[in-house]
Amino acid sequence: MNQQQASKINDHLLDALAAMQDAEMAIAGLGKAERLNFDRSLAEVIADFQQKLLEPIYRQYPDLEPPLIDEEPPEVCSELAWDEVKLPSHVTESRLDEIIFSLLTPRWQKVAMVLSRGVKRCEALGLPNVDHMMAARLRFLSEADLIEGIGDLRMWGHSEVRLKD
Repeated sequence: MNQQQASKINDHLLDALAAMQDAEMAIAGLGKAERLNFDRSLAEVIADFQQKLLEPIYRQYPDLEPPLIDEEPPEVCSELAWDEVKLPSHVTESRLDEIIFSLLTPRWQKVAMVLSRGVKRCEALGLPNVDHMMAARLRFLSEADLIEGIGDLRMWGHSEVRLKD
């Protein structure tokens, strides 16, 4: 394969990759069971696509590889699990759930946004320092299938939550 052929193939492969990334966004709108199934399968396809098709082209023609986006890798914001949370004596699980459910909608929202709004609401109610507690509760509610979550909910800016369908 010469440089011109590699360039043409690369352009088509990048278009296909962009289409798969669009499919990822569409999959995010599915119900939890379907979303988990499709998301896992698509992630495997994308990984194979990159390793088996794009990487060989870039090894032979490194100048065709798109520049890396200067983006910070996602970081875990909180490792606190719900069973490790010690609620203040004047706060109950049901009160915290009431606040959380009042913030959620049927549309996807970043965990960071939900927590930000939740912290403001809690501060107005005299409940300080609840961001990590609320994050742990969101993870618990998602794992218990009481709300829907996508992504690693420990990474607040890279995950989303919503009310169940």
